[in-house]
Amino acid sequence: MGDPCQNKTYSQDNTYSTYGRGGHNGCGYQEDYPPQEENAASDVTEGQDEDDQIYEGEYQGIPHPDEVKAAQRVAQALARAKTDEEQSLAEEYEAIIEDCGHGRFQWTLFIVTGLALMADGVECFVIGFVLPSAEKDMCLSNANKSMLGLTGFLGMMLGAFVWGGLADKLGRKKCLIKALTINCVFAFLSSFAQGYGFFLFFRLFSGIGIGGSVPIVYSYFSEFLSMDKRGEHLSWLCMFWMMGGIYASFTAWGIIPHYGWGFSMGAKLQFHSWRLFVLVCTLPAIFSLIGLAFMPESPRFLLENAKHDEAWMILKQVHDTNWRAKGEPERMFTVSQIKTPKQDNEFIEIQSSTGTAFQQWAVQSKTLVKQVLKNILSLMSPELRLGTLLMAVIWFTMAFSYYGLSVWFPDMIKHLQNEEYKSKVQLFSHEKILYVSFNFTLENQIHKDGQYIKDKFIKMEMKSVRFVNSLFDDCYFEDIRSTDTFFENCTIKSSLFYNTDLGEEKFIDCWLENVTFLHLKKDCHLDFHEENGILIYLVSFLGSLAVLPGNIISALFMDKTGRIKMIGGSMLISAGCTFFLFLTLRQAALIAWQCLFCGTSVAAWNGIEVITVELYPAAKRTTAFGVFNALCKLAAVLGSSIFASFVGITTVGPMLLSFSALVCGGLLALKLPETREKVLL
Repeated sequence: MGDPCQNKTYSQDNTYSTYGRGGHNGCGYQEDYPPQEENAASDVTEGQDEDDQIYEGEYQGIPHPDEVKAAQRVAQALARAKTDEEQSLAEEYEAIIEDCGHGRFQWTLFIVTGLALMADGVECFVIGFVLPSAEKDMCLSNANKSMLGLTGFLGMMLGAFVWGGLADKLGRKKCLIKALTINCVFAFLSSFAQGYGFFLFFRLFSGIGIGGSVPIVYSYFSEFLSMDKRGEHLSWLCMFWMMGGIYASFTAWGIIPHYGWGFSMGAKLQFHSWRLFVLVCTLPAIFSLIGLAFMPESPRFLLENAKHDEAWMILKQVHDTNWRAKGEPERMFTVSQIKTPKQDNEFIEIQSSTGTAFQQWAVQSKTLVKQVLKNILSLMSPELRLGTLLMAVIWFTMAFSYYGLSVWFPDMIKHLQNEEYKSKVQLFSHEKILYVSFNFTLENQIHKDGQYIKDKFIKMEMKSVRFVNSLFDDCYFEDIRSTDTFFENCTIKSSLFYNTDLGEEKFIDCWLENVTFLHLKKDCHLDFHEENGILIYLVSFLGSLAVLPGNIISALFMDKTGRIKMIGGSMLISAGCTFFLFLTLRQAALIAWQCLFCGTSVAAWNGIEVITVELYPAAKRTTAFGVFNALCKLAAVLGSSIFASFVGITTVGPMLLSFSALVCGGLLALKLPETREKVLL
């Protein structure tokens, strides 16, 4: 037998790793084999670069390019295998859901999750309805009012982000129950909060709780729906958000104007009608919590977490419930085994008996946070990046224009009302009144250069009244309630103010001589039925009701026309509706344009929410929905703030901003993949 080292051939693939060392079987390169001249090229290395022969990076710890490519090929193969595994599980799960049928179970869950979605809709209206009353109870400044209005959206933004991520790790039902419980508890506490700080704090946490309802509800309900039912029934589910707006408007209309519907316990605890309204607004969340107690966890979530037996039992429950209700109790659930995906990152449970309960909780919490953050970052993975960026822009542009105009329309209507009110002001000049007792209401009046000598103002209300360059000599004011009432450049001598709310801020550049203030009112109580006119409730009620036709149409055609055409078409049509703002600024016309805009834009909302569910796999579904919903609330904060600044100034700003945002979002929506015939991954 010849020397094996003499017949060994060295290829390019192993040259870089064996050069100058022992070869296979411990054989090293033999010098001058065959003997060659110096600088001569061998047949093996002829035509190759020196860099191919000697890889200098080896000595620097840098992987060879061939090794990098090989690793990339392995990673791609693993990714394809994982994708194939996910697709296989998705198709098997789809077949099981179809076998379970669509019936009593889904309709029960539809009501329960719909009530949770309704609670979210109510939350968006609560602050707007109670502000006119709460600002008088708490003596809120304009800055405080603005902060209170934004706090709810900020809480909902944070809640959507947090609960969306947690629901993919802890469970849909479990997180939804916790979120709704937080909302109910803090909403209840806010109704009794007497100070602005506590009320703001409680409303923030109430928003954090309810912020989790939207991302969890859609993911939870969709995982019990078959592909051919998904688009339609998720669109029907969207109607509950509209019902939340109608419920809030209707109950506010029936409760808040009745200021006497309440009680007081001394000066420290006042419970007026608007606080009762806040309590009533928690009812949808409470009823949803009761219903959730009888609902199971999502079997798809359980399968993703390798809980095969629990998922099988729930699917059997769905199957038996539906077919018994259809009169076929003998129909058997034939599924015996369900695939479960390979667990890449199992939740770490501490079983060690050496650690304390707090240490176990700390490690579990740290692990959970890392997994949630990793899940969020995975939304920008190569296979999801394009869809995530497109959806982020579409969600933002839609929310920016919708919530911005939703604030601008009622604010503009109130501005027009105020302008009309001011145009009817009564002017009284150079009047001289002596020894007269005023005991009636003064409203929308300006009194200039008047003289009031030894007059009495007793048990009366002053609304939008101004006294300018007037003299008050030896006058008596008792039990006065006022709003938007001021004394400007007036001289007040030898007068007494007893039990009135006419504080220092009411006297502008006035000269006071021998004037006494006793028992000054500081509770800001006013004539609340005047402050809460019927129009603020009517506008919100009609805007919510106008969504109904668009919701019905989108539900019926979501699976027929597809999600992409529904979103793009609805946003572009809504953009066209904004041009009507140029036609007129009459109150009735603005209400009509608001109803038209809400009715045409709802189809886009439905399509966006359906496609968000369908684009992402089960392990990332509520995380993605939570991120987008948080972005939606951020856009709502920005839109409502920016659009409100245009009130009374111009209609061009709101029109251009909403039109540009809707056109941009609508055109980008056409780039999304169609998902109506796609099984849920």
